[in-house]
Amino acid sequence: MLNAYSGALSYGGAFATCVVICLCGVCVTKSAAQSAKEAQPQADATTNPSSASPIYGVTIPPGYRDWKLIAVNQLVVGKNDQLRAQFGNDIAIRAFKEGKLPFPDGAIIAAIHWTHVPSEDNDKVLTTAFPGAQSFVVGSPVNVQFMVKDSQKYAATGGWGFGDFTKGKAGSEALHAACFPCHEPAKAHDFVFAHYAPAP
Repeated sequence: MLNAYSGALSYGGAFATCVVICLCGVCVTKSAAQSAKEAQPQADATTNPSSASPIYGVTIPPGYRDWKLIAVNQLVVGKNDQLRAQFGNDIAIRAFKEGKLPFPDGAIIAAIHWTHVPSEDNDKVLTTAFPGAQSFVVGSPVNVQFMVKDSQKYAATGGWGFGDFTKGKAGSEALHAACFPCHEPAKAHDFVFAHYAPAP
């Protein structure tokens, strides 16, 4: 799922297909680290069970849209053309910046996916300075995925729990069962595809 996808396309067509099904999705659940629990409260799955992902019990963390940017990428598989951005909570961002592997418990990575569409309005503005320029922007939202690090709770899946949500609703159990196998090619980077984008 969550992916994170600066390196995803290099794993080949078969992997790219899997990526469409489940990308870098990662969940939000209680972390083993107490600081993460306090810093990243989550929805209560007992009062709103539809908000939790199957298998992992990950929920959508409040405020994830305001987290810091990790990287941006594009994924094209057949007719699917998406722009994707990965964000991290403070624990994840610190690990990315320090190159710390494996990621510490409490790290959460969010991957937001949108359709990729041309922008005629931007093209009109750019045409004077850049004749023939083509501009593309995010279109409609597709889904959001989360990876949540808890080495004890998710020991069977490399220490990561996953969540894939569309319009706030968690995807199917079959979708979530494909998350960890999708991320296994990135085992050397603690099952995370995203790499911290360098500053210009």
